Amino acid sequence: MMIFFDEFDSQVGMIGVLAGPAGVRRIGWRLQPSDALRAPDETVQQALGQLREYFAGQRREFSLRLDLPPLEEVTEAVLRTLADTVGYGETITYGELATRSGTGVPARAIGSIMAANPVPIVIPCHRVVASDGLGGYSGGEPGRGAETKRWLLENEGALPPGLW
Repeated sequence: MMIFFDEFDSQVGMIGVLAGPAGVRRIGWRLQPSDALRAPDETVQQALGQLREYFAGQRREFSLRLDLPPLEEVTEAVLRTLADTVGYGETITYGELATRSGTGVPARAIGSIMAANPVPIVIPCHRVVASDGLGGYSGGEPGRGAETKRWLLENEGALPPGLW
């Protein structure tokens, strides 16, 4: 199957998209598209367009076809729960997501599942916070995960500017 790649420079760094005819496969900051063609592709351009709208404050929900790489069943269930139940401008704690997913995963394992998210922002792992603060974030440019998470939450109005 042919996979395509393109990227754009957002307020939180260069974001790349890997996609093919079946849908978006990956979104991320440090994508290495070694096996992908850097060529015009409708799915990649649609994803980039929706991401640009999100960053411009013009999009609250994504309507992209996803073709995620194989995920563990529990990981997929937690990510689906997050995508389906935590909307734009909302947050949920690691513990609340663990309970809501019904998977029996302990709260401390939710962070690892968020780090395995192949399509951050579209599946909004940045909306998962610690019960006592912001929590971690593996997205963003190297060393800027917390700053990226803070910006995304502020952009959505889920976090007052400068609170953290």
